[in-house]
Amino acid sequence: MTGKLLLCATPIGNLGDMTPRAAEALRSADLIAAEDTRNSIKLLNHFDIHTPMTSYHEFNKYDKGKELVEKMLQGKTVALITDAGMPGISDPGEVITRMAVDAGIQVSALPGASACLLALILSGLPTRRFVFEAFLPQDRKERQMVLEELQRETRTIVLYEAPHRLSRTLAELRETLGGERRAALCRELTKLHETVQRMSLSEAAAYYETEKPRGEYVLVIEGKSSKAVREEKEAAWRELDLEEHMRRYEQQGLSRKDAMKQVAKDRGCARREIYAQLEARKQDGPAGCASPENE
Repeated sequence: MTGKLLLCATPIGNLGDMTPRAAEALRSADLIAAEDTRNSIKLLNHFDIHTPMTSYHEFNKYDKGKELVEKMLQGKTVALITDAGMPGISDPGEVITRMAVDAGIQVSALPGASACLLALILSGLPTRRFVFEAFLPQDRKERQMVLEELQRETRTIVLYEAPHRLSRTLAELRETLGGERRAALCRELTKLHETVQRMSLSEAAAYYETEKPRGEYVLVIEGKSSKAVREEKEAAWRELDLEEHMRRYEQQGLSRKDAMKQVAKDRGCARREIYAQLEARKQDGPAGCASPENE
């Protein structure tokens, strides 16, 4: 009979956040796969858990993953834990989960602490729509590409960062996203000295130019405003020649009147202004939108 994979969340700081269900799952599993057995043994000792443990981490995730899948196919139950939080979120648990799914093994998740979600709800920023980017890439070109994508992101952004890279990352975010963006810098979550700093990216970057970061950080950053996105789109359309703009829609089958309506929407003008500009062009040449008001 095929075994199963249990994804067990562990506390991110406060041991009181360990759920009874997760503790019992670790006791009853045949094997615990831990990101760092040296850290996890402290957790297991605290909860009097004596299940055998093996290491499963970034540098052995494929080879060890195959071994663990084979054990599960033989009927063993493997419980996966990370150093802190939910396995599979920005760690190699993602790989073994996919391996288990592909092998037809049952996968269950036991909920618990997650630094990403905890920081998000503490930030005071919009939570309905958000994007989790984890750690920014270290490769220069890939990092710049991701930063440029985030510059256009309208959802709330959640990032992880290590203390020795925090100052550089904040400076890059200020440069790419704009210093006025609101942000929350969260550290020591659930611990005695839990801290949430709410400030703009400019203020955060300036603060950590002189202050030494301590501990791992979760950065929560305001997304780009819908108004700014709309204004940028309108500005881009206004750079296009008006007749060329009209032709694009007429070539799609729109009538002259409907094309004017769509062009006016693109440029943030009233349709009557587009009509007047097209008429004026016959005598005076190109003109721009007089105002962004809608018809």
